Amino acid sequence: MIRSGILKSFSTTFICLVWLANGLLCKVLNLVPRHQEIVARILGEQYSEPFTKVIGISEIVLAVWIVSRIKSRFCAVFQMAIVGMMNIIEFIIAPDLLLFGRMNIMFASMFIMLIYVNEFILGKHKAIRNKQMI
Repeated sequence: MIRSGILKSFSTTFICLVWLANGLLCKVLNLVPRHQEIVARILGEQYSEPFTKVIGISEIVLAVWIVSRIKSRFCAVFQMAIVGMMNIIEFIIAPDLLLFGRMNIMFASMFIMLIYVNEFILGKHKAIRNKQMI
């Protein structure tokens, strides 16, 4: 049981860091211009810079939401939906700009599975443990 708690903490931290790094470093600070190019391809060049920053700020807010643990199950479902939708759109419209091309969808699927396991499998163990302590 202790291992599942450590694993949950580690995976939550990893998920949070993925959102934070992609939001702050890749989009807000534009350290990875490819992200803005993807947005330009989808929404148009004139909107790419402000929308990329808004998306980045939203990802930072999502990282904060994860850490807050407020409505964590809804947060997990929201993350899975966002990652799925983003990657399907990118797969269709901008596969040449993705880090791993069309294979990016595989990494997105693994990330979605990690979010699911973290919240609905490891999170369930935590809920059971908390009930036993009462």
